[in-house]
Amino acid sequence: MTHPIYGLVLVGGQSQRMGRDKALLRYGSGPTQLERTTALLQSVCSQVFISQRLEQAFATPAGTTAIYDQLEHVKGPLCGILSAMHTHPDAHWLVLACDLPYLKSATLEKLIAAFQQQAPQLTAYRSSHDGLPEPLCAIYPAGSDTGLMALSQKLGKCCPRKLLIVKEASLVEQDDPRSLDNVNTAEEYQQTQGEFTT
Repeated sequence: MTHPIYGLVLVGGQSQRMGRDKALLRYGSGPTQLERTTALLQSVCSQVFISQRLEQAFATPAGTTAIYDQLEHVKGPLCGILSAMHTHPDAHWLVLACDLPYLKSATLEKLIAAFQQQAPQLTAYRSSHDGLPEPLCAIYPAGSDTGLMALSQKLGKCCPRKLLIVKEASLVEQDDPRSLDNVNTAEEYQQTQGEFTT
């Protein structure tokens, strides 16, 4: 059986350090981060879904469907990832955070190529900062949700990075060390905004 690769944009974070919803930030006159991330995924995935909170009232981009958290005892991005996997269990999932302004389609194409060159397994980029897995630019193969849930319960942790470390995810080297840099604070946003508008 051939499993499709679906894309999942994670926008359900609280954006507390930013002080406003990061999904709706723009750089210059460009699209919102949600729109940009969705477009990147639509260029490489057959379907794209948005993992968001019920109280996030903004519309999802054209051609996408929202998936809301379905698991009571799982927190953070892991809940969004596992909820998507439960909704469409026959798909592999390319998961992306929405706050990666330097990300390009070539980065996703390389990740998919690496994933497809081996038997399906957890596949992520190696962080250019600490060498650990980048769980929010990673592919979670169909059927891996059961093991991830069990490991999360065993460890008492909902940290996707921790789970990828223990599961010994296959790691891919970044061609551009900034490609997965995220923007979390208003100061970082202003600095990045300046880079995109000069």
